[in-house]
Amino acid sequence: MTGFSLHPIGTLHTPWHTIGACPRNGRQPNPAPVCTVKLFPAFAAGIESLDGFSHLILLYWVGSASQPALRFTPPFDSRPRGVFSTRAPCRPNPIGLSVVALDGADGPDTLKVRYLDCIDGTALLDIKPYLPTTDSEPAATMGWLSPHATRTQGGAPH
Repeated sequence: MTGFSLHPIGTLHTPWHTIGACPRNGRQPNPAPVCTVKLFPAFAAGIESLDGFSHLILLYWVGSASQPALRFTPPFDSRPRGVFSTRAPCRPNPIGLSVVALDGADGPDTLKVRYLDCIDGTALLDIKPYLPTTDSEPAATMGWLSPHATRTQGGAPH
C-alpha cells in the first residue's frame, strides 16, 4: 500500500488541556460539559442538514498521545493487553472516535456537542451521523472488559 495523508477539517474545543484530564470515553463527568466543533470555512457547508440528528460520530487525531505501544497495562487493570483490545490513545495511528450528543449549531461553522473525550484544540478528521439502525449492536460483547469476565482473561480470538 502506498502512503496517504489526512487533512483536518476543523478543531475540537473542550475544557481539558491534558490527556490525563479527559474523561474516559466521554461519559464522565455528569452532566457532560458542552464542547464545540469548529469547522474550517472550506468545510462549513458540510454540516448542512444535520438538524434532526441527535448524535454524531467524530473522528479526530490524538496528536498528543504517548508513543504507540502494541501491549500495555491499562490503568484500571492488572495485566498487559493488546492495544487493539482497548480504546487507549497510544495507537500506531492515533485516531480517536467519540459518539457525541448534538446540542445544535452555534453559527454556520460551529456545532455544540456533549460527551467528547479529547483535549482542547484537537484536529477534527471527520463527522458522521450516528445511526442507531446501523451503529448499534445490542448483542455485542465486551471481551475482557465484560463485567462477567475476569481481569486475567486474554489471548487472541480463535
